[in-house]
Amino acid sequence: MFEALGNWVAYHLLGLDPATHLGAAVQFFVMDVSKIFVLLFVIIYLMGLVRAFLTPEKVRDYVRGKPKWLARLLAILLGSVTPFCSCSSVPLFIGFVEAGIPLSITYAFLIASPMINEVAVAILVGVVGWKIAALYVLAGMVVAFVGSIIMEWFKTERWVEDYVWKIHMAESGAGDEKPVMTLQARHQFAVSEVKEIVGRIWKWVIIGVAVGAAFHGYVPQEWVAEHLAGEGHWWTVPVAVVLGVPLYSNATGVIPIAEAMLAKGVPIGTTLALMMSIAALSLPEMLILRKVIRWPALAIYASVLAVAFMLVGWGFNLLGG
Repeated sequence: MFEALGNWVAYHLLGLDPATHLGAAVQFFVMDVSKIFVLLFVIIYLMGLVRAFLTPEKVRDYVRGKPKWLARLLAILLGSVTPFCSCSSVPLFIGFVEAGIPLSITYAFLIASPMINEVAVAILVGVVGWKIAALYVLAGMVVAFVGSIIMEWFKTERWVEDYVWKIHMAESGAGDEKPVMTLQARHQFAVSEVKEIVGRIWKWVIIGVAVGAAFHGYVPQEWVAEHLAGEGHWWTVPVAVVLGVPLYSNATGVIPIAEAMLAKGVPIGTTLALMMSIAALSLPEMLILRKVIRWPALAIYASVLAVAFMLVGWGFNLLGG
């Protein structure tokens, strides 16, 4: 359906030639924009209904008091079903510290949350297939689990900003339960989730699709095969991680870029490394996180993620080869 819409707009309505770079790019753009936004509206609404049952207090109760390995897994799973644009690092850290949850568990949540969410995964399945989506989710969960353990080794509690601890001391023991929401209230909550999340990310989706369309339409297959694919191109993975740092988007916005890269023959590991870097290691994300932790902890956090993403990229490229 979406491919047919792209064909109709590009080749019939606009009269572009399918054999031209512009025709291919416009067809890709229309097809992906329509597909992604339909999925966004439907999935965010449905997950908004589910999230209406899951208050922050319940999230903290699920994690608190569990063995560390189980708490990490719960934090990763909970991170994968949190709104990926409606929360920031500051209230997240404060809320977890207030609940007495170890920072290592908080890091597992922080790493997983921007990379893995149900909306991005559903769109990823619809765009590039369930196998690549499963690889992406598996890699993200492993990175979050192992990364949080490494962060614990460095004892980064000493680099948390003082005001976070002060809030913990001032509000420990507070935590009032919210009243149970009615069906109408859950519907209204889900609609507000759609408005808020789509309102925040629509421009990044458009930018991501535009970049993917340009790559799809204008980058020759021969150039990709020579410079980005094939044996001996180990350096494409660290380059992909570095390129992801200044690019601000989210897991949803980067999917069209990944789709175009894979279609041109870019290895799966290089593509995953770029996706993860943009979603979890971008400069704006680091600047937000700096409000909570000082530079030494931030440097360790960024280094752990960068190395992990490169290992993921090289590993999947090796398996794919």
